[in-house]
Amino acid sequence: MNYEETLQYLYDRLPMFQRIGAAAYKANLDNTLRLVDFLGNPQKKLRFIHIAGTNGKGSVSHMLAAILQSQGLRTGLFTSPHLKDFRERIKVDGKMVPRSWVTWFVQYFKKDFEQLQPSFFEMSFGMAMRYFKEQNCDIVVLETGMGGRLDSTNIVHPVVSVITNISFDHREFLGDSLEMIAAEKAGIIKEHIPVVIGRHHPDTDEIFSYKAELEESRITYAQDVFEVVQAGMAGSVRGKLMLDIHRMGRPYLRELKCPLTGSYQKENILTVLAAVEELIAAGYDIRKNHIIKGINDVIKLTGLMGRYQILGSNPLRICDTAHNPDGLKMVMEQLKGETYRKLHFVLGVVSDKDLKGILKLFPQDAVYYFCKANIPRGLDAGILRDQAAGYGLRGNVYASVNEAYKAACSAAGADDLVFTGGSTFTVAEVL
Repeated sequence: MNYEETLQYLYDRLPMFQRIGAAAYKANLDNTLRLVDFLGNPQKKLRFIHIAGTNGKGSVSHMLAAILQSQGLRTGLFTSPHLKDFRERIKVDGKMVPRSWVTWFVQYFKKDFEQLQPSFFEMSFGMAMRYFKEQNCDIVVLETGMGGRLDSTNIVHPVVSVITNISFDHREFLGDSLEMIAAEKAGIIKEHIPVVIGRHHPDTDEIFSYKAELEESRITYAQDVFEVVQAGMAGSVRGKLMLDIHRMGRPYLRELKCPLTGSYQKENILTVLAAVEELIAAGYDIRKNHIIKGINDVIKLTGLMGRYQILGSNPLRICDTAHNPDGLKMVMEQLKGETYRKLHFVLGVVSDKDLKGILKLFPQDAVYYFCKANIPRGLDAGILRDQAAGYGLRGNVYASVNEAYKAACSAAGADDLVFTGGSTFTVAEVL
């Protein structure tokens, strides 16, 4: 098999949540444990930063990886889902796992996979652990797929655990209340391992505090330690977010530049800094120059895509992978601050989303281009259009994401804005 045939085999044979939804979900760690045991338990020979959360965990993971790379550590990075290439999920020092290695791994263990019948995510996790061990990674930044307690990644013993924030997403698996969702995310808190929480919330603080006390783990809320202050009048400039950082009320970093221009990155940067402090406490020699370089060069060092990403100008074209109410609300607020004559919105969502919770967030004065990402889990564009009409959102249906995007760009004037979002998979097809 070549690389393309290998991927097709994986997509055809292994259930993948991002594509088909609930049918791919396994509510226990038994299969993961069997899989890594078969692979020789490579995770036991690695050190980890384990990151969960509803929003922001991808950005936090990439920024931490970039800082660790800047320090000179050989850094593994495991994230999901991918946008353009499966290999985005498994990187060492910002470089994707080679195609030839993916093909070798699948061919070598093919018969065993067919016996174990792992999910796509379980297989990806096992593959990553094997690759990171072979690459002699000094540390691995490990992002959960969904939840935490029953996530395949939760078999590791990390140096520090991080939970970015809690909001509503994947209710059918994680629960219908913030307390229930927080309890699932809190499952990554391990005995005597410090945990960083990105955001206070009255409905979840007690859950995290109780779990941390139970595990005798030091708990830190990032916003209790660090504060972001926009740098003068140029807090957000095209292509760079410029920030002053204060620690415990005192200046810490001045005019920190971040190429991730979403305003929500301010919260993520606080979380990153608090996690770095725990790494320093654990003996890692991370200095301010490593932090500055890592955050400033995060895209170049790790290849992160899809976070309020500028795709072009005249017309201004932006995409963002936000897909749940909390994330979309922040992105829509930032869109209000952009200057444009008319907003063209390329919108596609997945079928298991709470449409009532997200459609009310989108601007009514935009022209919509409704579409469906090319995955089984995507919501039919006609259904999306009909549901959106009930919220005053008007537009036409297109046969594909690319057709919708091309139509939006063609219709837009030089002073207009074309925004693509609603789903990671909608953004992936534009990228």
